[in-house]
Parts: sequence; structure tokens; C-alpha cells
Amino acid sequence: MGEGREYVSRPDEMGDINIAEEVLAVIAAAAAIEVEGVSALASGLGSDLAELVGRKVLSRGVRLHVEEGKVKVDVAILVQYGSVVPEVARNVQEAVMSAIENTSGLTVSAVNINVAGVTFQHQNKV
Repeated sequence: MGEGREYVSRPDEMGDINIAEEVLAVIAAAAAIEVEGVSALASGLGSDLAELVGRKVLSRGVRLHVEEGKVKVDVAILVQYGSVVPEVARNVQEAVMSAIENTSGLTVSAVNINVAGVTFQHQNKV
């Protein structure tokens, strides 16, 4: 994830609040997968290697970069066949940005969407 940091800090009246980057990535992943037209998050090299060594990765397909207190998110998705790709991508951007900003209070500077593929739903013909 972003620059080897494990936590994102934000000042508060009563002290600093530290949020693990993995938490932000899981929030982004959950928001993305809920968008209509998204069939799954696409895995990246990092999550594939983690799965090989037995770690379950809840944030598969999400990368975070934190710079100067702002979060940049990269999300790799698989889109359902028949969906309008630019519309799905735009909806994922909005959902991820809203979820991170509303749950963490941090500012999201960008949400980059990488459409890694299209999935087809198999229907059994009787």
C-alpha cells in the first residue's frame, strides 16, 4: 500500500486518530463491490502473493496512496457483461470516495478505476 506506511493520522480536538491503511482499503473494496454492474474486484500481484502464503486479503483489488493527508485510491474491477463500463466506473468512483470520506473524515484526492475484465453470467437452459 502507500509508501510503506501502515496508518493514516488525522488530528482531532482530543488527540490524533490513526486509521490503518488496510481499514481504508476494506472500506473502499466494500463500497466498490456494492455498485451495480461490478461482479468482483480484480486481484493484483500483491494480493495473489498474500493468498499463496495463506493470508486472506479483504481488500483485493484496492491500492491506497497517502500523501499530505490526502488519500488516492486505485481500484481494479471486473464488470458484468451488458453493463455500461464508463457509467459503472463513475459510480464506483463516487461510492468509494463517499465511503472513505464519510467513515474516516479524510479527504480523497482521486479514485482511479482499472477495468480488468468482463464477466459473463452463465444461465442454465432447460
